[in-house]
Amino acid sequence: MTYTPFFIHGEDRPSRWLITCDHATNMVPPEINGGDLGLPREDMERHIAYDVGAYEVSKHLGELMNAPVIAANFSRLVIDPNRGEDDPTLLMKLYDGSIIPGNRHADDAERERRLNMCYRPYHEALARMASLPHAVILSMHSFTRQLRGRDPRPWHIGVLHTDDERLSRPLIERLRAEGDLCVGVNEPYGGHLPGDSIDKHCTAHNRPNVLIELRNDLIADHAGQRAWAERLAPILEQALADSGL
Repeated sequence: MTYTPFFIHGEDRPSRWLITCDHATNMVPPEINGGDLGLPREDMERHIAYDVGAYEVSKHLGELMNAPVIAANFSRLVIDPNRGEDDPTLLMKLYDGSIIPGNRHADDAERERRLNMCYRPYHEALARMASLPHAVILSMHSFTRQLRGRDPRPWHIGVLHTDDERLSRPLIERLRAEGDLCVGVNEPYGGHLPGDSIDKHCTAHNRPNVLIELRNDLIADHAGQRAWAERLAPILEQALADSGL
């Protein structure tokens, strides 16, 4: 079966929303190190390889909001689609205590090969879909509750934004109004990086956007994924209406 570097669901759906999922799968294409980066299965199943649960939440949200979804079909350990091409963490050799054997000797030529096979086709498709008039970008991610050797993270959900708070501000207000959520603002990470997906497809074009991080233990199974999508869909629609965009 021919490898495809991205999935698109509901491309013709009429919503203004475009849902993206940069770290949707832990796929290692067979053309890269025989489809194996040399890590044990338990490492490939945790957050270092992909955003656990985020893809299923994205697909459910797409159905509920009648919005198209685009998702990258390669592990962030192959090459990270949420990094600029000149970012030193684009091709990781060590992540959260795990050495990635299949990346150990990856040189500039291998980096370029992975860019051409995975990263660039995904971003070309995303750019085409994001260019629709009045597009609003929702970037879905998940984070681990606890990094090795670190304190547990308290947040249920994080909202990440740049200086553009047109959508993030009303969304944060709506989430806090729920009353039972620990909401992080630019947590568990601060802001965005130059050349990342939001910078490339939103900031550079003044497109309204928001990035959501869900704690991955809350969306590790189908029930949690469905419940969070059903909870977020009306909140997102209300926040967009509140924004006046």
